Amino acid sequence: MEHDTKTPQYKTSDPTSFASESVKRRWPVILTQGIDDVYRAVTKTSDPEKLAEGKKIIEQLANLKYEVEHDRKLSPLPDDGFTEEIETYNKELEALGPDAHWYDVPWLFSECYLYRRIAAMFRMTEHWKAYDLFARQKMDTFRSSRPAVLELASNYRQLVEQLRADKDSTHDPKAEKTLFQEMFEICLWGNATDLSLLTNLTYEDIQKLQGSKARKAAEKNILVNDLPKAFDILKKAQAEGKKERRVDIVLDNAGFELYVDMILAGYLLSAGLATQVVLRPKSIPWFVSDVVPSDFSGLLNAVANPRALYDTPSEDEELQGKKPEPLSEDGEKDLKFLFQEWATFHAEGQLMLRPNRYWTYGGSFWRLPAENPELHEELKEAELVIFKGDLNYRKLVADVSNLHLV
Repeated sequence: MEHDTKTPQYKTSDPTSFASESVKRRWPVILTQGIDDVYRAVTKTSDPEKLAEGKKIIEQLANLKYEVEHDRKLSPLPDDGFTEEIETYNKELEALGPDAHWYDVPWLFSECYLYRRIAAMFRMTEHWKAYDLFARQKMDTFRSSRPAVLELASNYRQLVEQLRADKDSTHDPKAEKTLFQEMFEICLWGNATDLSLLTNLTYEDIQKLQGSKARKAAEKNILVNDLPKAFDILKKAQAEGKKERRVDIVLDNAGFELYVDMILAGYLLSAGLATQVVLRPKSIPWFVSDVVPSDFSGLLNAVANPRALYDTPSEDEELQGKKPEPLSEDGEKDLKFLFQEWATFHAEGQLMLRPNRYWTYGGSFWRLPAENPELHEELKEAELVIFKGDLNYRKLVADVSNLHLV
């Protein structure tokens, strides 16, 4: 489109690319998992209208999977009430030409199109409008992250208590900078559980990706690290006595990653490095594990009543006759402490959730100033904007195939 770089984007026709891997392997698996989720939900409903709509959604998902696997043409999206948004998608699809098919399209647009088309299936029903076919996976993955969740809850509680005790060590510039780096690296490696990328990972594998030992082992994988500059920006604004100092986080994954995003937000507020943190989720189920507003409330409910989450068997555990290990009293106290912290910040307007449908458009962020100038200006008001995860990075660089040319 007119505001994009002229450098070619990755296409699904490149057999050596992640784009090709996506269309041939990832997307069919994701759609199969979605079909399975809706089928489970359908078997539990007795409402005849909801049942009929659910069966139709399953049929539509199966048809979409067939189209992807058999390299059919991409069809225009139906108008599901968000007319301007749908027109933007269909205009871009039209620009790709009348023969645009799954095995030869830009990856960025086509995967966004995939999830937007799925969202339209649910949006155009009476009983399934708010249904998130990925919610079960997201919460199951959070439950499986239990060791890292409890470790971080305990460490965070100790950190906040130390900050509030106003100990000298928290005012040591080197110690502050080291702590800042550590908190951001915790947030960074939370992205290791992106469910759209890890379609074949077991929950045991997920646990190995998390925790302090895993983070230390992964430090060598950081290619560019500008955290010292980010720290200096926030400290400068704090030292100048700026009344409003906002940090925006353009979110990526729910579950464990949202949990560590919230820990980071709480740390920034408790340490006085920000007076407000704005979390920016997606508006529709997106790339399997991306955060939608209901994930935020679901996480708050989980830490408010952690025994209901951890002591209650999941559906799979019930089928296998397994009972989860009871949560310890210390673990329960640490998680409830987190809830009180986050709930207070949220109630006082320091921790805010601000969705915008622009995050689920199909193009790169190069278009942002022209397509959504209000959002662009709003982001510019923040001291720091953090874009989380693979997709946000790809959108920032327009998913070009030769990044060094941009």
